[in-house]
Amino acid sequence: MTPTKPKLLIVDDDEEIRTQMRWALTRDYDIVLAEDRVSALKIFQAERPMVVLLDLGLPPSPGTPEEGLKTLAELLEVERLTKVVVITGQGEKQVALQAIGAGAYHFQCKPVEMDELKILLARCFYIAELEREYHALQQGLGTTAFESIIGANARMQNVFSAIKKVAQSNAPVLILGESGTGKEMVARAIHNRSARKDGPFVAINCSAIPEALMESELFGHEKGSFTGAHALRKGRFESAEGGTLFLDELGEIPLLLQVKLLRFLQESRIERVGGRQEIAVDTRVIAATHVDLTQAMTAGTFREDLFYRLAVVQINLPPLREREDDVILLAQSCLKKFAAESGSSGFTFTPKAIDALKRHTWPGNVRELQNRVRRATIMSSGKRITPEDLELSSGAATQNGVTLKEARETVEREMIQQALRKHGGKISAAAIELDVSRPTFYELMDKLGIKRPE
Repeated sequence: MTPTKPKLLIVDDDEEIRTQMRWALTRDYDIVLAEDRVSALKIFQAERPMVVLLDLGLPPSPGTPEEGLKTLAELLEVERLTKVVVITGQGEKQVALQAIGAGAYHFQCKPVEMDELKILLARCFYIAELEREYHALQQGLGTTAFESIIGANARMQNVFSAIKKVAQSNAPVLILGESGTGKEMVARAIHNRSARKDGPFVAINCSAIPEALMESELFGHEKGSFTGAHALRKGRFESAEGGTLFLDELGEIPLLLQVKLLRFLQESRIERVGGRQEIAVDTRVIAATHVDLTQAMTAGTFREDLFYRLAVVQINLPPLREREDDVILLAQSCLKKFAAESGSSGFTFTPKAIDALKRHTWPGNVRELQNRVRRATIMSSGKRITPEDLELSSGAATQNGVTLKEARETVEREMIQQALRKHGGKISAAAIELDVSRPTFYELMDKLGIKRPE
């Protein structure tokens, strides 16, 4: 099938010029013609072209721009996203600027240079398509959210379906996905849709807890069980009684504690550090990790029996680079949220910013997108967010000769250095912010050539 050509409306009272324009542009566009304001408005309402080429000298007074300017206003009143290019006579710069002020996208002086006009029209259609897509996404935000998770992408719709199903059971769930993909949000969604929704949701990042303290943190301890244990302390399993315990970065749990976790999953009982009595606990476990547990099992750092006990249900979150149709949805949602937090409103992305958001590979996933949009709302000098506000390239040309690996490393280096500056060089705090373990953080620093703080 022949692809449908974009529709272009040409408004000019000179039949010869209309014919010449049609002949020159018909290869690229579906041309519709009008000779005056009345016919232009009628055809525009019927055909809804994205771009209009408008001569300002229209009857009944072709020698003045008044009728053309009136036509411009009426067209934009019907559809404000339309890109109108006005045609003016030589030396009528003031008229052209008046048209731009009234909403025209650009102007061309007579006689029209056709090659130049073709380039301008191609840009108009490109920008118009981006703006209409963006507007449609704005309108659709409310229908693509599921438990505060934004996602129109087919794979995300499968995730939402899995959440609905697994929420009805008490089975353990294993959530897999790269850092920044929203694993905790999925865990919360499961909890909120379960019969345990009125109970506590307790989240713990296992990579942020020193190994020596992890057993006490998870299972609690008895008074006097070790130096400094001045009182009985309940662990996270007991704190989540009647609700859900979310174990993030599961792969960081030491082997000895994996045995205790396995026993809980089998018997729903725990034993505090220094305790001699088993305690029955009614807590559902949802775990998550960004590491490959299959490799961890092969390496002997993760128990195979624990994996199969936890992975009764697995939910795989796709990285943002595989959710192209969600990027603008998420960006707009973040923009609205962060603007509201700062007491502002009316922020929008420029077409170039939308293009840059689509081109970026998002190695930091949704968390990176959130950080960039939050920064843009703070640093922008106006209400229109540009690629520079997002610290993104505004076009593909600047990426020539750069591999995907190099681009990802550039962003990773920037995020790590930014986190280190924010936390005064403290590795633990920076690793927590970026949702990676300390060992992984050190590995990334070494790989990217970042000097370790003294």
